[in-house]
Amino acid sequence: MTKLRLAFMGTPEFAVPSLEALLAAGHEIVAVYCQPPRPAGRGHLPQPSPVQRAAEAAGLPVRTPIRLDAEAAAACAALARDAAVVIADGRILPQPVLAAPRLGCFNIHASLLPRWRGAAPIQRAILAGDSETGITIMEMDEGLDTGPMLLAESVPIGPATTARMLQEELASLGARLIVGALDGIAQGRLKPRPQPPLGTTYAMKLRREEGLLDWRRPAVELERAVRAFDPWPGAFFEHRGERIKVLAAEIVAAPPTAPGTVLDARLAIACGSFALRLLRLQRPGRGAQDVDAFLRGYAVAPGTILSCPATS
Repeated sequence: MTKLRLAFMGTPEFAVPSLEALLAAGHEIVAVYCQPPRPAGRGHLPQPSPVQRAAEAAGLPVRTPIRLDAEAAAACAALARDAAVVIADGRILPQPVLAAPRLGCFNIHASLLPRWRGAAPIQRAILAGDSETGITIMEMDEGLDTGPMLLAESVPIGPATTARMLQEELASLGARLIVGALDGIAQGRLKPRPQPPLGTTYAMKLRREEGLLDWRRPAVELERAVRAFDPWPGAFFEHRGERIKVLAAEIVAAPPTAPGTVLDARLAIACGSFALRLLRLQRPGRGAQDVDAFLRGYAVAPGTILSCPATS
């Protein structure tokens, strides 16, 4: 295997397996770029990102510019690198940074491009009811996930697959594929190929308010939302002044009933079509509970009508 001088760009836990895989493969990582520490926890003290913690534990130099402005971009471009590896970085790379590495900049993207370009491909694939997704290793250009592809491998999305589960699987897959892709590029065995011209979709960034369940929607869509928004932003509804998270749910048959109506003593909720039975819930400041234990401490009588979000 050809050993390369690399820069690594990534921030969340999803990117850590790829960083570790590149180190294990013997590549020299001359700099790690990630987002700066952000306030977190009870004290709202700045906390380093998962990638920063992993990089510092490995003794790697870490740079945390908020954005790659002219000064930061020039410093990045000045690094003598064979390639850069980018995964879930969240920053736009200017042309001088893209052009500087000898072999190029390569992105580990969590979808089968050109489907789900953009910020939240894992969650959008589940929300759309896709039967599969995967990892694409892409040579980066100045567009939004528009560059030519080097490798891709698919994984199924099952009826119980959550975003949390899929993130773990795809993180491992991306780590494996990027090691093989870099070796193929360095040895001239892999050549980039353009993305297909058809089938492009865009995965918009998640918003916290998307987690609010609207009972007027079909139950199939709400069940997907419960799985797609695990762990963030979390699916929830509001009742008696509390925001209650829904951690697991299933679709059940129901007669036509006003959306939001509690249909039975085990928390089946009428939706725009069919009903959603809530299986696992969590009140603010409490632990997660299965529905029976939840209802013993927070009774919701059949016939109760849960509110729907206001329409603008």
